[in-house]
Amino acid sequence: MHREHVRWFSPALDREMDLLVCGHAGARTLVFPSSMGRFFEWEDQGMIGALAEQLERGWLQLYCVDSVDAESWYAKWKHPADRARHHARYDRYLHDEVLPFTRARNPDPFMIATGASFGAYHALTFALRYPFEVGRAIGLSGVYDIREIIDGYTDEVVSPYNPPEFLAHEQDGDRLSALRRLDLVLAIGRDDKMVGNSEYFSAKLWERGIGNALRIWDGWAHDWPWWRRMIVQYIGGHD
Repeated sequence: MHREHVRWFSPALDREMDLLVCGHAGARTLVFPSSMGRFFEWEDQGMIGALAEQLERGWLQLYCVDSVDAESWYAKWKHPADRARHHARYDRYLHDEVLPFTRARNPDPFMIATGASFGAYHALTFALRYPFEVGRAIGLSGVYDIREIIDGYTDEVVSPYNPPEFLAHEQDGDRLSALRRLDLVLAIGRDDKMVGNSEYFSAKLWERGIGNALRIWDGWAHDWPWWRRMIVQYIGGHD
């Protein structure tokens, strides 16, 4: 299986950023680590091994990005608006640097975004902000209302990166049509403390006519053994 560690200086973030490419062809898949995780987390936790067949057959190509959570949403000493501003820089890095890199490496037009735990927030937020560029998003045991992380705060800086808020105010017909074409999967354990957040978010999506598959697993299911099973089950669709 093709594996490549890539690093470049990010103008958006004004720092070096690392990325791991796994696979040689197939649907371009943007992979986010869990909270404050690193680009090699999915490899270390056996997620890439779980997808070995899809990667070796050229069905998927993973682009595992680094996080800046410790400088954005988890930088609890900062005002929430300042955390959101740093996340906005990360969003620019993803959209203006990582996406062009994936296109240069792989002409496949289909893109998937995925992540577990806080990585699920990143995956769904990115897909919903850029529905013309992403076709499927898979959130594993996620939290999707960022106000859960910042003590309920919101303002005009935070809301563009909080899906329940920005979707509620979306009026652009073309964007809504693109959003309604997305294939969205929200998988979570029945005993996960964030299951209510997933149910709430799923309902908010349906209110805007955005279909999604809410899949509630028995038990807690908030750990890598479950996520390895989930990703294999849902990466090709939402059965």
